[in-house]
Amino acid sequence: MTEPLPAALRRERMLDLIGRHGFVRVGDLSEAFQVSDVTVRSDLDLLDQQQLIRRVHGGAVLRSGDGMREPSFEEALEASAEEKRSIGIAAAAMVESGTSVLLDVGTTTTAIARALVDRDELDGVTVITNGLTIALELERAIPRFQVVVTGGTLRPLQHSLVEPLASVLLERMHADLAFVGCTGVDPVGGITNVNLPEADLKRVMVGAATRAVVVADGSKLGRIHLGRIAAVDEVHELITGGSADEGTVSSLRSAGLRVVVA
Repeated sequence: MTEPLPAALRRERMLDLIGRHGFVRVGDLSEAFQVSDVTVRSDLDLLDQQQLIRRVHGGAVLRSGDGMREPSFEEALEASAEEKRSIGIAAAAMVESGTSVLLDVGTTTTAIARALVDRDELDGVTVITNGLTIALELERAIPRFQVVVTGGTLRPLQHSLVEPLASVLLERMHADLAFVGCTGVDPVGGITNVNLPEADLKRVMVGAATRAVVVADGSKLGRIHLGRIAAVDEVHELITGGSADEGTVSSLRSAGLRVVVA
């Protein structure tokens, strides 16, 4: 018998099916994922509460609006490129020779990887990543850097490695620093991500480092998405960019989060 998917991954794939077909029936999802109608309805109710889909009679449809669609890595790479470069430089400046770094998947963390490689004086740095693009960026720094890829299941949209199996390595490691990307930073909603399987792994990364630093351009501030990564008091710092809303930055600082605007 096939092992059932983890709930977060099942909902992610349900969302993908609804997005591709426009409308999906409860019975079709039940058959596709080998779970009961009750489980499907519970999943759909949760996705509806997060405003990712809309429940209709017999099934669900995808809500309209760009904010509900996860952009591909290539699309995100073009957005706020200069701001992400500044964030990358500020984050890379925190790394010292001989330290270990968890580097999450994403375009902002890719900017960190590039900035790290550019620091010729760095030596003996170990970088653990679940991003294939990031691993390739760091390859140029070997042997100054040791690059470790987590393993796991490939998500082509972000060239990322997720569950199952992605957290096995992380559970056996503890890093000095973790740089974690996200799609939402909010004083009340905390640190969140639009993609559930990636949010699960980001949460593991936060717990696997002495110091967890969130990196997000200004467009992510004030947003709340489906996958909860951490509360603002569970991470040590946020590095954002010049487009960040001053009011939201002030609220985050009032909530106890150190915010650096690069």
